Amino acid sequence: MFRSKAERKVIEAGYDPARLPPGQYLTEKWPVLHAGSIPDADLTTWDFSVTGEVDNPIRLTWDELNRLPKVEVTQDIHCVTRWSRFDASFEGVPWSAVEDLVEPKSSARFVVAHSEQGYTANVPIAFLRDPLALLATHADGAPLTPEHGWPLRLVIPGKYFWKSAKWLRGIELSSVDRPGFWERYGYHNDADPFEEERYAF
Repeated sequence: MFRSKAERKVIEAGYDPARLPPGQYLTEKWPVLHAGSIPDADLTTWDFSVTGEVDNPIRLTWDELNRLPKVEVTQDIHCVTRWSRFDASFEGVPWSAVEDLVEPKSSARFVVAHSEQGYTANVPIAFLRDPLALLATHADGAPLTPEHGWPLRLVIPGKYFWKSAKWLRGIELSSVDRPGFWERYGYHNDADPFEEERYAF
């Protein structure tokens, strides 16, 4: 059976090659990629909001957010630039803890993540409700580094990692889907790594 060089490396590392999406290669590193500069955050004035199709919009300070329940999840992450990293661990607040506070309306079908510098990312709400989705404060046992989204980043399983918005400041629930930053530049709205949904064209 023909196996690509990338697939052979996955097998040699002791992993199931089915975990590697088409066109990807496995790395133990965590490459840094983002649009724009790394923003500064002052945790004394920082806040996180949930707005849109909810009965109880909220705005939480950093301390209030960190008083919510925390969980740790482990998952594979895949970047549209073709690297994959297996068994990445994240710790943070599960969406379920926030959802209990805001009480989404039945019309809430989509999510728009709002980050620093106007960056947005969009997914169907089902992906935010996945048990592996997280408002992450930590990665690999340590606080997020600034280049990986400190103090808070969204982690969305099952999508290319541009959907996991760094420097998260808010979640907006919407009745309609609205393209995010990269989608407006021609990236695929669905972003499924195993379908190689990199670009819309």
